[in-house]
Amino acid sequence: MSTYVNPVYPDVFADPFVLRHEGVYYAYGTGPGSADGRQVPVLRSTDLVHWEALGHALVPPGGGSDDMHVWAPEVAFHDGRFHMYYSSGAGAAEGTDQKLRVALADHPAGPFVDAGKLLVPDQPFSIDAHPFRDSDGQWYLFYCVDFLELEGDQRAGTGIVVDRLLDMTTLAGEPRVVVRPHHDWHVFRKGRSMYGGVYDWHTVEGAAVQVHGGRYYCFYSGGAWEKDNYGVSYVVADHPLGPYTRPEGGEQALLMRTPRDGQLLGPGHNSFTLSPDGSQAWIVYHAWDLAQTARRMCIDRLDWVDGKPVTKGPTWSEQEGPP
Repeated sequence: MSTYVNPVYPDVFADPFVLRHEGVYYAYGTGPGSADGRQVPVLRSTDLVHWEALGHALVPPGGGSDDMHVWAPEVAFHDGRFHMYYSSGAGAAEGTDQKLRVALADHPAGPFVDAGKLLVPDQPFSIDAHPFRDSDGQWYLFYCVDFLELEGDQRAGTGIVVDRLLDMTTLAGEPRVVVRPHHDWHVFRKGRSMYGGVYDWHTVEGAAVQVHGGRYYCFYSGGAWEKDNYGVSYVVADHPLGPYTRPEGGEQALLMRTPRDGQLLGPGHNSFTLSPDGSQAWIVYHAWDLAQTARRMCIDRLDWVDGKPVTKGPTWSEQEGPP
């Protein structure tokens, strides 16, 4: 049995999404662009542990620019083509003008060419698209938008919605709320100037769906991505469109959070994949080193105990690798 030590890739690789295609893993992440303007670093592996860089996969619309932000790519394979969902914006502070787009390719390593349309043009800010295909073949897109109204215990900030995909580049336009920020640990920044007002801004983002026992678990990352309150929790539903309920104990991240005496900070923005032999689920996520020099890709096994998802992660010592 092989072993690994996190991080499994030494360079900047935030918001990692892993696609398994024909026995090969491809990882896509948020990171610096290339000298020729391409975006989205892509890696390849056969075992989830050893990764090789393949360059950059996305040819951005207009050829890109030095101040372009491309965030959180995810890739879906459908009808023989690969569809990369990502957000992009240019120049705005903290990427507050990000908009969701989709690009297409004939190979998982690209090149991905933008389809030339905004997925949710009526939203001033949209990020973190997560394509999900249900067992009946219907595709859905989970993504993030901003909420300003206060309802019950829900806070102002970024939350997750879901909508049906009519085709791989067109949404039905009927988004439903999956989860909004609702706890103190979801705080992104207090006194943040947004949309002409000042808010104690909270964030839940980075949806990743797993089906277990016939139920839909939408995992999310909450808090401030650059701080140690960032972690992974989840909500549960009986259908991809919800309604989603919160499990007990949500006053902290239920699946993964910064350990008190660990070597990794702010674990989150995860995806899921299977081990090479298909017997185990693995969570792929990023985490900071203690000096916060970079967010790097990490992996850990996901198990289910008494119907609840559990993981040893974030780990930083030698672990047994995927079988």
